[in-house]
Amino acid sequence: MTGNLNTFNNMKRTYAIAAFIVACTITAAGQKTPTGKPADFRVKTCLHSVSYLGVWRGQATLTVDEFLVKAKELGYDGVMLAAKKPHVSLIDYDDEARKKLRNRIKELGLELVCLAAYNDFTAGVDRAGIPHTEIQAVYIGELARLARDLGTNMIRIYTGYERPDLSYDRQYALVVEGLRMAGKRAAEYGVTLAIQNHHDIALHHDAMKWLLDEVNLPNVKAAFDCWSPTLEGLTSEEIRQAILTMKPYIVHTTTADYKELPRFRYEINHTNYTKLQSQMRAVPIGEGFLDYKTFINTLKEIGYQGYITYEMCEVLDGGGSIENLDKAAKKFIEYVEQFR
Repeated sequence: MTGNLNTFNNMKRTYAIAAFIVACTITAAGQKTPTGKPADFRVKTCLHSVSYLGVWRGQATLTVDEFLVKAKELGYDGVMLAAKKPHVSLIDYDDEARKKLRNRIKELGLELVCLAAYNDFTAGVDRAGIPHTEIQAVYIGELARLARDLGTNMIRIYTGYERPDLSYDRQYALVVEGLRMAGKRAAEYGVTLAIQNHHDIALHHDAMKWLLDEVNLPNVKAAFDCWSPTLEGLTSEEIRQAILTMKPYIVHTTTADYKELPRFRYEINHTNYTKLQSQMRAVPIGEGFLDYKTFINTLKEIGYQGYITYEMCEVLDGGGSIENLDKAAKKFIEYVEQFR
């Protein structure tokens, strides 16, 4: 009897592993990595709903449906939905709400490009008894089920912010562990996890390439942006080389442009000023210091297959009124025409 039970359990494990491999293969095919052929590049525009989420000072807030209608009216091909309140929160979207939203997106003729997750695999490192990494992986796994139900096969995720409480390598290991757990859960729903170069851990492209190689799951890819490499001080040619390094993994990118506002503190005892870290403010694309001509042309060079997403994710020049947000969103559509 014991032998039969062991045989049965081994068969279950074998089938589970086989199912996981099949799911990963399907997912990897769904989110195509660059082909290396410039002729395969297409300009496909996507608007991130965080642009109308009301997060930033003075920023107007639209409901999910109002945002979808807005994206359609502005001429976008697809949308990226923030998976948190007041937009597509797991708390609010039961089976019926998911079906209704999926039908609405289809009715408007839009593509749901991906969901935006808000995770941090190093959160809670100072409380070792709490399985924070597992909790994050389960959260992403539930988002993968939500993504499948809504009709997309990609979630934009993060790595983790570096904390002073633990060594860097231990925090890095938590990110690897979390990505592997989350990747396997996402594969059950045929979903790709696209890591945005946003959080501290593995922010630099060489570190992110190393991380993705180490995680080694076919449905864990990269959402590689121009913003962080620019703030890291990379030149235009270095950013081009960064894209070439990340080529095997890039399935998504998000664009936003910024101006740098210098800051100083007055030192009364010296009748002088101390230079502080600059404040970044959002401006319409093409009006800031990010070199998107080099960035997008290099995406074209490698035969990038994904969407180019636009977001307004800071206090915007001109204010956060609907009219000003719309103006910047339209400017993006006009700007990317030069790359077709």
